[in-house]
Amino acid sequence: MTPESLTVALKHEAARLGFSRAGACPAVTPPETTHLLHWLAAGFAGEMAYMERRAEAYQHPRHVLKGVRSILMLACTYRTVEPNAPAPGQGRISRYAWGTDYHTVLRQRLRRLAEWHLRLTPWARVRGVVDTAPLLERAFGRLAGLGWIGKNTLLINREHGSWFFLAALLTTEVLQYDPPHEKGYCGTCQACLQACPTGALVAPYQLDARKCISYLTIELRGTLPVEHRLALGDRLFGCDVCQEVCPWNRAARRAGPVKPACTANDQPFWPKPWANPAALPELFALDEAAFGERFRHTALWRAKRGGLLRNAAIVLGNRPHPTGVAALRQGLHDAEPVVRAACAWALGQYPRETATWALKARLPVESDPVVRHEIASALSALHDPVV
Repeated sequence: MTPESLTVALKHEAARLGFSRAGACPAVTPPETTHLLHWLAAGFAGEMAYMERRAEAYQHPRHVLKGVRSILMLACTYRTVEPNAPAPGQGRISRYAWGTDYHTVLRQRLRRLAEWHLRLTPWARVRGVVDTAPLLERAFGRLAGLGWIGKNTLLINREHGSWFFLAALLTTEVLQYDPPHEKGYCGTCQACLQACPTGALVAPYQLDARKCISYLTIELRGTLPVEHRLALGDRLFGCDVCQEVCPWNRAARRAGPVKPACTANDQPFWPKPWANPAALPELFALDEAAFGERFRHTALWRAKRGGLLRNAAIVLGNRPHPTGVAALRQGLHDAEPVVRAACAWALGQYPRETATWALKARLPVESDPVVRHEIASALSALHDPVV
């Protein structure tokens, strides 16, 4: 097959499999590699040490597939319904995590696309990638003409905004390449930088992940920094603020139904019954087995039980409500210290008569120094310090 005919065939099959857009680019060192190295050197990756370990691998896709010559970049829209405002006792989940884990869905589609590729060119070698290999997907998305990298560091498309997942099919074959997206369309807009709750967007195109709510609620394994807890607001998992305020996302909205071109018709990405929004107190009743049964095949699994309950406690502290009291008292005796610490802090945001006795009862039997510190701080906040 010619590069042209192979590319056309692959794009047609990708659309049939459910991908929203596709673009091809050469397998090269993307210009954004230099930005990545500076970003890592600044320490902005936080606890994501795997990125530093794989810094060299990010510099060329041959480290992902030996002999690679081309990359077919694929986008899959996940925008479905609009988010419901959480009531007291509920938490907000980032839109991308409402349904089945996108890794599972896109890998299945990539596997079928790779099989199609090999039927057309049996001698080729191919590899599908979704978010886990050392590949700068957004950079290659730009090179493949799928959009530009915005000031919020996300890939933005004029039709779909940024509500889409990225996947890549690496191949040893030559494809017909699409024109790269050389021009950005953020202009003088500063909406994402101004709206970021924690100031994680420290400059245009520059994200300090250590402050980002998505990082804090998903990647960070320990206790949440005190200075960022209130900024979480009602966010249980992830954060969509820099996307919600982006004009390229807002422009797609209409008073009536969302335009089909900007809406995911994929059943896997539509909200599960517990997702939009999530009831927080019931999470504290989930042991590891029950947690796995509910969340194993969703993006929330990455936060693990301890991380998600930690987040839930912070939200219940940010929005005190009678429905949260029993859950926080239960969490104060959880097996995981990170949960107990968050519950101690959260109880410190409740009325003194509601929280003091629970905190004082836990302190004598608490052995973890971090949790003991949180209990003491909470009691101090309640004006009932430990003597």
